[in-house]
Formats: sequence, C-alpha cells, structure tokens
Amino acid sequence: MARINTNVPSLIAQNNLGRTNGDLSVRLQRLSTGLRINRGADDPAGLIVSERLRSEMKGIDQAIDNSERASSVIATAEGYLAEVADLLNSVKGLVVEAANTGGVSQEEIEANQLQIDSAIDSITRISNTASFAGLQLLNGNLEYTTSGVTAGEIAGVQVDGAQFGSTGDIAVDVEVVEAAETAGLFIDGSTGTPGELDDPITVEIAGPLGVQSVSFASGTSLDSVATAINSLTQTTGVSASFVTSGIQVNSTTYGSDSFVSVRQIGSSSTDFNVLDEVGGTATQRDEGVDVTAVINGVLAVGDGLDVSLKSPGLSVALDLTEAFATVGGSTSSFNITGGGASFQLGPSISATQSVGVGIQSVAATRIGGTDIEGARYFLDSISGGKVNSLTSGNYAEASEILDNAITEISVMRGRLGAFERNTLQTNARSLQIGLENITASESKIRDTDFAAETAKLTRAQILNQAGTSVLATANASAQNVLALLQ
Repeated sequence: MARINTNVPSLIAQNNLGRTNGDLSVRLQRLSTGLRINRGADDPAGLIVSERLRSEMKGIDQAIDNSERASSVIATAEGYLAEVADLLNSVKGLVVEAANTGGVSQEEIEANQLQIDSAIDSITRISNTASFAGLQLLNGNLEYTTSGVTAGEIAGVQVDGAQFGSTGDIAVDVEVVEAAETAGLFIDGSTGTPGELDDPITVEIAGPLGVQSVSFASGTSLDSVATAINSLTQTTGVSASFVTSGIQVNSTTYGSDSFVSVRQIGSSSTDFNVLDEVGGTATQRDEGVDVTAVINGVLAVGDGLDVSLKSPGLSVALDLTEAFATVGGSTSSFNITGGGASFQLGPSISATQSVGVGIQSVAATRIGGTDIEGARYFLDSISGGKVNSLTSGNYAEASEILDNAITEISVMRGRLGAFERNTLQTNARSLQIGLENITASESKIRDTDFAAETAKLTRAQILNQAGTSVLATANASAQNVLALLQ
C-alpha cells in the first residue's frame, strides 16, 4: 500500500489516542476530586440517586440538630419545674405545721403565711422568667389555646399534645356514655318501729378518707343516725341523707376509688338492714363508678369526674363538672385553636414527622385547681388575705390545693421527661443510624474507588504512551514511499 494522501493507520492511531487521553483525563479528575461522579455524563442515573440521597442526608442532619435542640428546651423547662416543686413541698410543710394549732402560736402561723406568700411569689416569678434563647417556657406561651369551652360542662382543659396538620384548629367532641357515680348504700328503716332503732347498735362507717364507728341507743331516730354519720364526713368521706323509708349513704367523691361500707359491730339489730339500693339486695359495701366518655369517637380513660385521651393526634385531659359527668348521653364541644410547642423531628415537613407538646403555665393562678363547695380555687387562694390562707383556718382546703399543685407539677415533669427520653433521644439515635447508612450508600455511588481508579490510571498512561508511539510510527510509515522515487 503506497498511498500518501490518506494515512489511515495514522487516523486509527489518532482516534485511539484521543480515547485514551479522554480516559486518562477522567481518571485524573476522579483521583484529584475524590468523586466518581463529577458531571451528569459520568453516570446520569447515579447522579440522580446520589442527589436524592444528599437531600435526605441534609434533612436528617438538620432533624438530628432539631431533636438535640428540643431536648435542650425540654431539659431547661424541667429544671425550672424542679425549683417549683421544691417551693411547693416547702409550702406543704408550712401548711401542715400551721394546722398544729395546739402547739403553734398565732404569731408563728402568721410567720408561716409570710413564707408561703414569698414562695408563691417566687413560683409566679419563675413562670414569668423561665426562658430558652428568648423563648418563654412556663408562662403559658407554649400551651394550647381553646375556644368554646362551656364552664358548666367542662371545668378544666389541659391539652398535652395536638397535631393540626393542614387544619387551623381541632374540634373536640365529648360525649358521656356512662355517668359517674358515687358509692351508695341504703339503710332500710321500714322494719321494726318506723323511723327509729328498736335495739342499741354500734355501726362501722368506712369511706375513702377513713373508718369510724358510732354507737346508737334504742329509740334513736333515723334522722339522728344520718346526722351522726354526717358529723364524721370529714374523717370518712361518707355523707348521709334521711328519707322517708330509711337513710341513703353515699361517698362524697365519684369514681372507682370511692367506696362506702356500713356494717354492724357486735350484737346486730334486725331493723338495721343495709341494702345496695331501695328494695335491693343486702350488702355491706359499694364502690363508685368512673365516668366513661368518648372524645372524637375514641373511648377515653375515666377517673372519677375526669377523663383523658392519649392518641397520636390528640392528647387531652378534661375535668368534667358534676352536672355534666353524672348524666349519661350528655355532650359538649370546644375547639383547640392553636398554640403549643411544635418540634420538627423528621427530615420532611409533614404532620407525621413533627410532634406537638403543650407546656402549661405554672403561675400561682393556674396550678392546683380544686373544686371546693362548687367553687374552683388555685394556688394563689392560699396567699395572705385570700379565702384559703392559713389565717382563715382552712388548712384542709389549703392542703388539698397544694397536693393538686404538687401532682400537676410532678406529672408535667414526668411527661416532659418521658417526651425527652422516649421521643427526642430515641429519635436522634434512629436518625443517626439512618444518616450513617444513607451516607454509606451515597458514598458508594458517588465517591472514587482509589484502588480501581489508580489501576485504570496506570492502564490509561500505558495506552497513552503506546498510542503516542504508534502514532509516530504511523506518520513515519508514509515516508517509505520516497524510496520508490529514487
């Protein structure tokens, strides 16, 4: 072959050398950047997948930071609540000491009241000053807001968590399906001499507060028996009312924790029959019934006059009024209009990846809510000059309010602690595991395998040198035609 216008071997050598140079360039780029995919042309499908993984990694990384920050917020709030609990416990001791009127002077009681006033002021001050990076924690800023609550039906509402989703508010419908009841027994007075006892008897009266015994002489009227039982109400938790055919005995509180027991001690009388109801079966004990209610179609847990619901979308506790909870089929509605602390704990913005938590105000006017003789009192009512202060002598009422306040703070601390431990910490750990695995997947797709790339680089370098040498040979081969011209 002696053509010189077209040097086909040279073209072949140039073509292969160009490819080798391109491959060498790719190897050098991957080794210098550490990435297998630097352009979409390197691996179009791999680029798409790796970019999605990178987006997920960024979201997960931020979700971990959100969880850790939320944990710091909760821990800060719980620390302030611990101080409130200490103050409440110190007030409890002062109230119990003041009730010891046989050994404490009026001056000491007044001094205790001053300490109580100072502690209550401190609790309210903590409520107003507790904050995290400018975010108020315990002044009600992070509690849920409600509207349409009927005071005659629902005495108190505490929303611990709510998922609003795309809706602006949540409608809450409450229906009593089983009425709350006190424990009750009936003392039949229709046998023997109507309206009085024929024989002397001793009766044991027991209730949720304690047990007492009282003796009656023969001829005592049933009305007097009821009066005697009522005189022990503060120590037994049992009240009585005289009716034409006997005495109706009931516990003063509602629910399964309440009970009434009436039994004769020693010699018995045949005209003192204890029944479960008028004309009913003989018995000595009866227990109350907790209210049973349905909230938004879900069966709630009843405790006396209170009901609570804990579900992923709504966690709420309601204090129902006696008039509402004791009537089966009664209904009430209200709306949760906003508020609460919303924590974004997932990499995507959706209702399933965020958690709402309500942190109630701990001001003295908001904790310790207790119904006493038809009125609802809070912790501030035991301050000096208020209705349940030490100087008023209402030690039992003050103690009950304090117990409720201590319980509220303890439950709030426990709820926040459980949220931090079981939700935030576990969420952060699971996200870290996910981040590790997704990062490994993204690295496998996008990062350079240096062992493989260096081997390919060596091959490309050798081919480049060989191609250059072959191209020189191909270009020189055309000069052999000159030998034909000699």
